[in-house]
Amino acid sequence: MRKPVIATLLAGSFLTLNAHALDLMQVYREALANDAPFASARAQLTAGQERSTQGRAGLLPTIGIGGSYNRSDLEATSAGLTTNRDFSSRGYTVSLSQPLFRLANWEQYQQGKLSVAVSEAQFAQSQQDLIVRVSQAYFDVLASQDALASVQAQKTAITEQLASAKRNFEVGTATITDTHEAQARYDLAVAQEFAAQNDLEIKRTALQQIIGKPAGALATLRPGVKLSTPEPGSVDIWVQSAEQNNFGVVGQQLALEIAQREIKRNRAGHYPTVDLVASRSHNNQNGSATSPTGSVSDNNAIGVQWSIPLFAGFAVDSRVREAIALEDKARSDLENARRVAAQGARQAFLGVNAGLAQVRALEAAEVSSTSALESNRLGYQVGVRINIDVLNAQQQLFSTRRDLSKARYDTIVNGLRLKAAAGTLKEDDLAQVNALLQQ
Repeated sequence: MRKPVIATLLAGSFLTLNAHALDLMQVYREALANDAPFASARAQLTAGQERSTQGRAGLLPTIGIGGSYNRSDLEATSAGLTTNRDFSSRGYTVSLSQPLFRLANWEQYQQGKLSVAVSEAQFAQSQQDLIVRVSQAYFDVLASQDALASVQAQKTAITEQLASAKRNFEVGTATITDTHEAQARYDLAVAQEFAAQNDLEIKRTALQQIIGKPAGALATLRPGVKLSTPEPGSVDIWVQSAEQNNFGVVGQQLALEIAQREIKRNRAGHYPTVDLVASRSHNNQNGSATSPTGSVSDNNAIGVQWSIPLFAGFAVDSRVREAIALEDKARSDLENARRVAAQGARQAFLGVNAGLAQVRALEAAEVSSTSALESNRLGYQVGVRINIDVLNAQQQLFSTRRDLSKARYDTIVNGLRLKAAAGTLKEDDLAQVNALLQQ
């Protein structure tokens, strides 16, 4: 009666662990809330959106008001007579200036709008980078877990083989060499287990750095999951999309437009400026040093004010040449961004296809390795195989399973990298990957 009870308790504990396991989308939501680089990108976007308002300010009127209050005490002596007189004055001036023609301000306004678009492109790229970073860290943990489980399973199998070798040696059906070989494999498995445990802890720490807290148990891939090929299946289409839609390329395109606007803005230093100006002044004075009577005056003025620059010490020409050089730099940066995006798309595309081929080959190798292990075990039992043959077959099977899981993870991440390089990666793509996990 006790065995069924224990089995039920163990099954219930595993169900509880699975119920609390985080899947990829849950980890991604944690990263959205807690990842420091993404929070920095969000703040940068908020700051960049103010560039449009700042640029528009140069086209809007400026209004100011100023005032003054003065009090004077006058003491004058004439012909032996001393006269004391107190008087005060107060006034204010309201002024308005509305640019009518300022080409530099117009170009600055256009640059402000482009700067907002640059901030949005940079933030979109940060979102894609976060998806890739979270996925990479998530599957790195799963790969480390699989590697540790493989080493532990191999150690268990070697332990059984070591015990079998010792028994056979005691009854005289095997040599001491089998025992020594099994013991050497066991000691190596113990060392590999420590290394795998350390690697798993490092990978968990890397994921914790992104989400800001320990991740706990993670949902794993469904057994025998089938991975799909990239659509479209032509690398040229992906490369073309990367050269046009990659957010790094989009950002550099906008940076080139800003540089071109900067040339026009600096050349505007040679152009005249025209402003509409208006003012109202009020002054109230109850006396002065020359007159005991006061006065009140109001003055309203409106007109057009213009200015033509003639010479500024060659500063304008120098700034224009500087802007032209920076435009050349921006154009070269754009070309480099296109090449980097195209290369990233090619690498990811090849990585996905090579990964799919590797997965198919390793799936076949797993079946073959399983059959080889069973045959070697049977041969060892009947005396036609030696212990080292069984140990080699075990190691081959466990290494194949570890490599198969790693190949699946790498293929999935390369698929996300491919879409990120093409500028099409979205949360829906992450949700599709999440659907491959055991919920």
